Amino acid sequence: MRLQKHGGSCGNSCCLRVENLSVHIGGEAILENVNLHLHCGEMAAIIGPNGAGKSTFLKAILGQREYEGVIAFSEPGQRSKKPRIGYVPQSPAFDPSDPVSVSDLFACCMAKRPAFFGLSRAMKQTVLECLERVHGESLIDKRVGTLSGGELQRVLLALALEPLPNILILDEPLSGVDVEGMTVLMDMLDEIRKTYDLSILMTTHDFSMLPRYADKVFLIDRGLKAKGDPQTVLNSPEFYQSFHMKGGRV
Repeated sequence: MRLQKHGGSCGNSCCLRVENLSVHIGGEAILENVNLHLHCGEMAAIIGPNGAGKSTFLKAILGQREYEGVIAFSEPGQRSKKPRIGYVPQSPAFDPSDPVSVSDLFACCMAKRPAFFGLSRAMKQTVLECLERVHGESLIDKRVGTLSGGELQRVLLALALEPLPNILILDEPLSGVDVEGMTVLMDMLDEIRKTYDLSILMTTHDFSMLPRYADKVFLIDRGLKAKGDPQTVLNSPEFYQSFHMKGGRV
């Protein structure tokens, strides 16, 4: 666990600074001149209609998409090492009949020996410690294909937190999760960012959770249309133009 607390400032590697970011694919502008700043310890949400470029934006940050502009992890003029970034993709689909367990999944991702050899005692303890971060120790022997949406998000989140990142990025973590599960998951993310002093950036189509949990909201629709605290963005004319909603409600 990190002992240094940044308190919303920009320390080494947990800050995200994006300047004039543009992405072109096949001659088409997917994103144009996006500028935003995420401070250390903040939780921010990226929102926008389907096809607005949200996932492309995340891929640019992750180094999976070529871009123009600047993506940096410190204030201008400061030097910073490359951050550790934890990434939770949109929930993958698993066959309910697949015998792969949660412990098998961790073994495939973390162990040096083939998963079919089983978990060593030390590796099993490591997996339990990872799951403990998301209060999911009881999931270790469950088959991945039988997990609920919320349980699967816990498992993927536990994987993304090993080793502990400076910045945690989640792509639609609330997708496929029921209302009760959404609250549990968001409470967990809030606990994690405070406990481990990391920054969180997530995309979402669920706006009801934003006023309670997000420090910032960025509305992207091929470019950055609005930014600010949740209430400011959800009540903005740009939000209404994109979603035909006001305040996150029809």
